[in-house]
Amino acid sequence: MAVLLSVLAAGSARAAHRSDNWARGQFAAAERRREALNGHPAQDRTRPEYQRTIAAFRQVYYSAPTSTKADPSVVAVAELMVEMGRRFDDTKILRKAIGQYEFLRREYPGSKYRFEALFTIGEIYKDDLDDSGHARAAFSEFLKRYPRHHLVEEARKGLDQAQDRQAAVKSSAPADRPAPGTAKDEATRGGKPADQEPIQNSRLPRITGIRHWSTPDYTRVAIDLEQEAKFESQRIANPDRIFFDLRDTRLASTLVGKTFDVDDGFLKRIRVAQFEPGRSRIVLEVDDLSDYSAFLLPNPARLIIDIHGANAPSEPLLAREEWPAKSEESAPPKSERASLPKSENTTIKKKIVEADDEDEDDSEAVSPEPRRANGGDGENDKPKAHSARAREARPTARGDRSLIRALGLKIGKIVIDPGHGGYDAGTVGPNGLLEKDLVLDVSKRLGRLLDSRLGAEVDFTRRDDTFIPLETRTAIANQDQADLFISVHANASRDPDARGVETYYLNFTSSPEALEVAARENAVSDKSVHELQDLVKKIALKEKIEESREFAANVESALHGGLAARNPGLRDRGVKKAPFVVLIGANMPSILAEISFVSNPGDERRLQTSEYRQRIAECLYRGIARYAGGLSGVRVASKIEKNAGQ
Repeated sequence: MAVLLSVLAAGSARAAHRSDNWARGQFAAAERRREALNGHPAQDRTRPEYQRTIAAFRQVYYSAPTSTKADPSVVAVAELMVEMGRRFDDTKILRKAIGQYEFLRREYPGSKYRFEALFTIGEIYKDDLDDSGHARAAFSEFLKRYPRHHLVEEARKGLDQAQDRQAAVKSSAPADRPAPGTAKDEATRGGKPADQEPIQNSRLPRITGIRHWSTPDYTRVAIDLEQEAKFESQRIANPDRIFFDLRDTRLASTLVGKTFDVDDGFLKRIRVAQFEPGRSRIVLEVDDLSDYSAFLLPNPARLIIDIHGANAPSEPLLAREEWPAKSEESAPPKSERASLPKSENTTIKKKIVEADDEDEDDSEAVSPEPRRANGGDGENDKPKAHSARAREARPTARGDRSLIRALGLKIGKIVIDPGHGGYDAGTVGPNGLLEKDLVLDVSKRLGRLLDSRLGAEVDFTRRDDTFIPLETRTAIANQDQADLFISVHANASRDPDARGVETYYLNFTSSPEALEVAARENAVSDKSVHELQDLVKKIALKEKIEESREFAANVESALHGGLAARNPGLRDRGVKKAPFVVLIGANMPSILAEISFVSNPGDERRLQTSEYRQRIAECLYRGIARYAGGLSGVRVASKIEKNAGQ
């Protein structure tokens, strides 16, 4: 491991002794950065973004070379280099990617990724660098070393193609034929017209990546595409599996023959293959009771597949295992989180508290600053355990008592979704205020209030100016096993005098105005008409819809009541229903709040002030607290307390 040791010697001596837990956390942070990069359309991804993501993965194996996340980090760097080289048509970066795969084979010879590394080297030489000699050598070595590997057939095809191409070049090229890879060579390669195979196939859009998230209720798979493609699916028994064929596509070399082990109860593994030229196949090995739905999303193009238990009950608020709090930047995936340590000297205690009594009073004035107790700063004031007893949940405003209320279920974790982010600025005000910046600031203020006053555990779909795909936002909330989900947005209208606040919950609507708002918020993620049946299945969960309506009514009342007191003319635009993509698939009561009209010049001036943003956050907090107060209480995050005498 001479190369690796020399690299480490140049850095901090103690960096080589980073723990495996540290490596897992750093790897998760790098994965989240990669997720944000994948959320951009391919043409918008920049070299610095790729370089920062690569650096995040490199930090893992530089600082923890013996950790379980070292070799997957090496592979991630190689994959990013391949993608970057293709994005910018840079053969130098592609050769560096080959060097990265060779580094893996040399420094981690027992890695489970060594097979795909050698195969991918051959693919890059063949498809990207047009270097038939090195491609033949790589495929030949693969067949010699791993004669029983599942990629053997693909390697034989690659070897045959490389040999055919090399033979064609030798038989048809003149003595002064330009070197492989030059512009002139591209037009005459193999003596074949540019519109014939294999050149035609090489121009098909690639499948560039596969991602997946697991929750107790479903598994979501995202297949990243260079551009939209048609797909068809079929389910086959013995063993139970679902395959998706994407026509007129080809696999990126990093995906050919790749297998993803999931094994989460719904989905066992994902297998990828180039079924035939121009047809890529994704095979999902599933549990025999699983059901599935799929839909395409654009900009960037991807195919989303959701795997559900066929008769799995919806349990959005049931008790769950407690996990340590997340770090500010990221947290490891659920499968990698460690449970809280237990010992004879440590106990885990839970408290049940209610929303503050004064938050139940609709007439209470809302202070523009955080409430302080005993001279505290507001942010650090923890909820009072003044009502540790559980109480009966109240019926909804319509007099209904849902299963959630009948079972006495409580609020534990709340996920806040600041809308837009990154390249998606959202609404831009007449004087330049960006919706993405406004809602992030308000969301952070709201998070501090929920933590300090309500005692709920809070998480965010984004904490900085990062674009997160809409389907990922819902997956984050489900993966975190959240009990409430609130997406924060600001409105816009062609009428500069339009003002007011409104709150949405997920359902169908015939209102043209509501549909217009939904269309604007869904602009970065629209669905095709034939997927309507899948959408119906997702949003027809009566319990969630009823609770979401109640949640939305509480927030709308608090939002308008708190802002209108000092803002005459502010309109209460009411509670509405609309098919927002960001709410589809959420397993918990979920709403989308439009906190003001950025397009209104007067409101834009108010929204630029810290005082008004804090007031909005206070109002949102009030609405959430009222909703939580209607249930049986709030389950405060677990506290670890040392026994007396420790």
